[in-house]
Amino acid sequence: MDIPKIQWYPGHIAKAEKKLSEVINRVDLVIEVRDARIPLSTGHPHLNKWIKNKKHILVINRSDMISPDTINNWNKWFNDNDKYPHWCDAKRGIGIKAICKSTKESRLSIDNRRLSRGMKIRPIRTLTLGFPNVGKSALINRIANKRVVESARKAGVTRNLRWIRLDSGIDLLDAPGVIPPNLEDQKSALNLALCDDIGEAAYEVESVAIEFIKIISKLNKDINANISLKKISNRYGFDIQKGFENPSEWIDLVASKHTSGDRRRMAYKLLEDYRNLMLGKIALEVPKWN
Repeated sequence: MDIPKIQWYPGHIAKAEKKLSEVINRVDLVIEVRDARIPLSTGHPHLNKWIKNKKHILVINRSDMISPDTINNWNKWFNDNDKYPHWCDAKRGIGIKAICKSTKESRLSIDNRRLSRGMKIRPIRTLTLGFPNVGKSALINRIANKRVVESARKAGVTRNLRWIRLDSGIDLLDAPGVIPPNLEDQKSALNLALCDDIGEAAYEVESVAIEFIKIISKLNKDINANISLKKISNRYGFDIQKGFENPSEWIDLVASKHTSGDRRRMAYKLLEDYRNLMLGKIALEVPKWN
């Protein structure tokens, strides 16, 4: 990728991660939340080091943003790698019952283990963990069945660690999104930027929009990406395949029609259209079998 390095590690995340390292040993269960459009890029590289032998539930949120067939194929891929994710749309409450059931089963297992060791039963301490803006707070509100934390589709809304006691015998820890201090994998960093899972200060909008067109060019023949070139072309009145040859010129062309020639505004519009499903349910990552 020939774009400026994407980097984002704001102060509130650095402080929260330090506090998180102090409480992680007291946690019984980790609910890891990822983004369905980029389920690999939103897997934190340090996760296994943090959770060690703790109970772990993998939740992939925003299932509404990719196609059902893509979800089925991702499930096969994850199952082949001994992972069994729960897919959900936390915003609309879809898939929450299965997550609550899995959480309850984990609680019973932890309770039985404590009893077998002669220890008293107490509320299990559960951490929701994931990158910024993957929907952790929305998921917590659904599990709690009421609004207990602030939630918005914007990176950086949750800024402090907060324990929430639920009626189901669970103490939930809502934490800010965690992100590596140095985004070494710039392909994953680009995906995070495209999905608005890191702050806008981390990247240059025009460069990221150009890379988005290149990704569409590479993925458009993969059925799991679910890309409709016709839908994108109709949206802007210009053939997106012309953009495959020269993305920068294509942005200039559509900017002349939609944003009075303002390239940056057009680049931002392209990214927002993708994020708001105006271009279809496009997956930026697709399962690959060796």
